[in-house]
Amino acid sequence: MKKTLLALAFASAGLLAVPAAFAQSAPTHTDGWFVNGNVGRTSIDKGPYNDHDTGYAIGGGYRWSVDPFVAIGVEAGYNDLGNIHVKNIFNSNDVIEQGRSQLHGWTAGVNGHFNLAQNWYVSARGGLYSWKGHGLSNDVNPVRKSLDDTSWYAGAGVGYDFSNNVSLGLNYDHYDAKKSQVDLSTNMVSVSAEYRF
Repeated sequence: MKKTLLALAFASAGLLAVPAAFAQSAPTHTDGWFVNGNVGRTSIDKGPYNDHDTGYAIGGGYRWSVDPFVAIGVEAGYNDLGNIHVKNIFNSNDVIEQGRSQLHGWTAGVNGHFNLAQNWYVSARGGLYSWKGHGLSNDVNPVRKSLDDTSWYAGAGVGYDFSNNVSLGLNYDHYDAKKSQVDLSTNMVSVSAEYRF
């Protein structure tokens, strides 16, 4: 967790340094169709899992401008939150063969883009998460299970609009994935890029 927070702090500092080179007037166009992508570190600390991996998400949607500083919209997307292995506490071997979380799924929800100052914004999102995964039951004799269900996701971010069409951000998202005494709920800290049409 400390390493994730340190990485987040460095990424934020780097994000703060970039805008001076691209300073321009505040964008007035954050509404309309958009596509975005995220890549970052996923982490899970539930039951037999306590590790991290690399994950990604892609998505798109439409936003309506409420005023020059606020746009609210709908979104849909897909993510793959990596393959987190169960490790033996005495060595780095897997506890059982193919003891991986393998969480991935589809999202559908709402989002907001809120301009704070010249070109800077915060974002928020949340909605339904239709997921599939593999995991170990949280009991004395763990059993590998293939699971799927619909739950929820939520996230927030901060970023910079380089123009009316392009932005770069830093995000934190939580994907809830629990079923049959298996908890694969995963967090992701990621860098995102968005293009607005």
